[in-house]
Amino acid sequence: MNSPTFDLHTHGHRVEHDFLGDKPIPAHAYWGVHTARAVENFPISGTTVAAMPELIRAFGYVKKAAARANLELGVLDQKRAFAIFYACDRLIAGEHHDQFVVDVIQGGAGTSTNMNANEVIANIALERLGFDKGRYDVLHPNDHVNASQSTNDVYPTAVRLALWQGVDRLLAAMARLREAFEAKAGEFQDILKIGRTQLQDAVPMTLGQEFSTYAVMMEEDEARLREARALIQEINLGATAIGTGINAPHGYADLACRMLADISGIPVVKSKNLVEATQDTGAFVQLSGVLKRVA
Repeated sequence: MNSPTFDLHTHGHRVEHDFLGDKPIPAHAYWGVHTARAVENFPISGTTVAAMPELIRAFGYVKKAAARANLELGVLDQKRAFAIFYACDRLIAGEHHDQFVVDVIQGGAGTSTNMNANEVIANIALERLGFDKGRYDVLHPNDHVNASQSTNDVYPTAVRLALWQGVDRLLAAMARLREAFEAKAGEFQDILKIGRTQLQDAVPMTLGQEFSTYAVMMEEDEARLREARALIQEINLGATAIGTGINAPHGYADLACRMLADISGIPVVKSKNLVEATQDTGAFVQLSGVLKRVA
């Protein structure tokens, strides 16, 4: 997939502003100035976040949970919150994924992906409210969509949700494969063959015995994968920048985590120590190792 290019002459443009100055944005785009800067700064792999629908849906879940918590705690008013809910539901339903145009490899901790999500959600919400894209004086990507959040808690939480769903499907596929091996073990129980050691013919065995080993190995890998999945259920949402919860209201972390579990249907739990959880990548390393074992 090639890095996206934007034809301002064909579709017209609006002007957005950041600390670097004004930037023309294609009028039809739901992303904004921060996303445009990232596209220019990180043309690395040629593959955009749009290629990862599970991650985009996960961002929808996270941003909706955050907005619900912010509404309950008085950070967001009802009008803005419900518009954000609507926008998140569109992402969860699989819509507007083509608007995630930043490269999957980028500088920072995923800030460009988080801002891409914030801008897309903000502009969908603005249209829902009857305003043009870019009317950030009405609903702002950072001040409202990203309220009480940081890339450092949103991004890893979204990645964990996406991984949980992917692992869930992998476990179902592994179970079907194991059942097939078990069936073949029974079917082949009377077929004799030669067992081999060190690439040499050794002693007799049945083909059914051989297939039964495949089933047992698969069952063991399923167990290890469930253990690894349990580790990624622990999230740091509410930790904000470094785990201290700075700029988030009291009670936000607990509330946002409970709402995320409710919205997504994934049994996520808040980490006991948000500072540790914000810097620890052990769960990802563990899952990577188990996936290599399965492979």
